[in-house]
Amino acid sequence: MAGDKKPLREEVDDLSWAEVADLGKTYLRIPAALLLVEAFYWFITQPTNTLGLIQESEAWIWYHLTELIYGPGSATLSEYNGWTTLVTLKHPDFWADQIRLYVSDECAGVHEMIFISVLIMMTTGVPQRLRIKSALVACGVVYILNIVRLLVLYPLAISGCVENPNMLGCEQPMHDFHAFVYQWGFLIVLVIMWLIWFKWVNAGDLIRKENEAGKDKWKFIYRKNWSNLNKSILAIAILLIIGAFANVLLDESAMAAKETVDMCEFYSSVTGECGEARDAWSQEIQSSWSLATLGFLGIATTVITIENPSEDEEE
Repeated sequence: MAGDKKPLREEVDDLSWAEVADLGKTYLRIPAALLLVEAFYWFITQPTNTLGLIQESEAWIWYHLTELIYGPGSATLSEYNGWTTLVTLKHPDFWADQIRLYVSDECAGVHEMIFISVLIMMTTGVPQRLRIKSALVACGVVYILNIVRLLVLYPLAISGCVENPNMLGCEQPMHDFHAFVYQWGFLIVLVIMWLIWFKWVNAGDLIRKENEAGKDKWKFIYRKNWSNLNKSILAIAILLIIGAFANVLLDESAMAAKETVDMCEFYSSVTGECGEARDAWSQEIQSSWSLATLGFLGIATTVITIENPSEDEEE
């Protein structure tokens, strides 16, 4: 046994910094990718209703299925901040006979779609086409699960208000469920989804075979061949960045709001006009920040590309 330990110790001592870096890259790339997309998601959703179309689609489905399942008059659908995303649940036991719920950016489920897609796409060994198809299917599953989550809110609210009819806050079981889902529920479901997919595609054997073959599937390189599509994306990305600055500096209403905000801060004023000006200026800054983020992302994804294996290897 002593003879076995010595070579192992020497092998560890001979580990170069380059090999240590390779090990770090192997084990930390998924957490690093998740952190990057988390930051990107935070940037693009700083303005409210960035994902307005998805929010509207989910609100529309939620409303119609609520009417279908729980009966006509159980919900209404109306506009909120310029988007038709406000679903009002109706029941005589609710406080004021209604509960107003808004499908926000966070409620759209896009955060969860990005999370599961990153887990799937960063799983090496699995053919890239299969990963892309799997990520699309997983996003569809998350979308459906999110609709199911919204549909469950109505009976949960009723369960609390039946015991305490017309009491303020009687719908607390609904809020407790909502909080649990966003703190732990979706995370647990997403990890289980990835583990099931990992087993289904036999990813363990595929990863082992890839390591034995010594393939390096993910290499980031500067783009050498530029197609018209690449050039168009780069041009659009640059325009987005220019538009981000112009959106603030050349917008008279935005600059007027900024002047009002500065004046309010100078006089420590808290009037309604000051509040409206702060909201308007904040929205302009957030919108510009999102545009700039999309622009820089477009430049990065165009200038830098991933060197993939040959078609035969991928298959």
